[in-house]
Amino acid sequence: MMRLRREDPRVVGSFRLHRRLGAGGMGVVYLGSDRRGQRVALKVIRPDLAEDQEFRSRFAREVSAARRIRGGCTARLVAADLEAERPWFATQYVPGPSLHDKVAEEGPLTAVQIAAIGAALSEGLVAVHEAGVVHRDLKPSNILLSPKGPRIIDFGIAWATGASTLTHVGTAVGSPGFLAPEQVRGAAVTPATDVFALGATLAYAATADSPFGHGSSEVMLYRVVHEEPHLVGVPDALAPLVQACLAKDPEERPSTLQLSMRLKEIAAREAQGLPDGRPPAQRGRAERPTGRLAETPYAEQRTERRTGGSTAPRAQGGPQSGPQSRPSSSRNPGGPSSRPTAGRTGGRPAPRTTGAGRRPSRPDPKLMRQRLIVFVVVTLIVALGIALAQKL
Repeated sequence: MMRLRREDPRVVGSFRLHRRLGAGGMGVVYLGSDRRGQRVALKVIRPDLAEDQEFRSRFAREVSAARRIRGGCTARLVAADLEAERPWFATQYVPGPSLHDKVAEEGPLTAVQIAAIGAALSEGLVAVHEAGVVHRDLKPSNILLSPKGPRIIDFGIAWATGASTLTHVGTAVGSPGFLAPEQVRGAAVTPATDVFALGATLAYAATADSPFGHGSSEVMLYRVVHEEPHLVGVPDALAPLVQACLAKDPEERPSTLQLSMRLKEIAAREAQGLPDGRPPAQRGRAERPTGRLAETPYAEQRTERRTGGSTAPRAQGGPQSGPQSRPSSSRNPGGPSSRPTAGRTGGRPAPRTTGAGRRPSRPDPKLMRQRLIVFVVVTLIVALGIALAQKL
């Protein structure tokens, strides 16, 4: 926080201003309080922009977006005056550093921290998009790490789903390195636009650098559109998912709901020190150059468990399916090979039945243990995310 300057107002509306929190392209943000002592972050448009109708419109969009979004993912709107000589609005004050400052001061975050923050942000973006809003400028400096979890701020250039990203011909709105390719081209924005920015933000949290490096705005925008992201340093558990978020084609990116679920699983697994339980074939799908996120792998996983971990087709006849290829019952009494062979046709065993002609329903102990672990982990993930955020 910085002291108020001579030119800064001391009172705005019913709020008394105490400190400067920061300044941006649209105006200055102050720390203020109302008569009850409630602290707020109050943004005031700069004097030279207050007469500009375009900036007034952008400011009005920010207030409108803040009013439409529900849930704890953003700072709650407290008051606003869009008709004042210098329009302003106040939101609930969120204590805590930005993600940018956190990484700049302490270095890259751990896989558990990144996954927990990413899961909360993904869930928050679900609420943002359900309100029909696309943030369009999601980046580390617009994410505050509060004791109650990360909060998304600064909807100054937010726009309705499907709107163009251009304010002037040939000018993209947003921050180079975190813009999606469709924003650079001036195409319509969608929720997938914010997914790209979230992927770049998670990469920054893991490496303390933009996945598209540094350089002039023109160089950065060219890399976003034409070059693959640099993800060296991103933890292996997160790299395929971040790569999927940064796909050039919006249709190839995962949804915010998919991201939230997957990141919760990763956070829980990393916290327990467990390996990735997905089959190798499923893990490979998320690593394809297209960046498409694989569909949920659990159906195939269950199939492998039921068949003893092998999905290879069984032989149809031939010498390997005959009696000579199996040990006799005397050599392995009670084992799999000692089962009766009556009823087998073509090398395939007939389904086993009980005395009543029904299949046995005895559960697989390994499968039950796995399900129990997943249930407990998913139940505790919310508490884990909150605890991690409080330590930040």
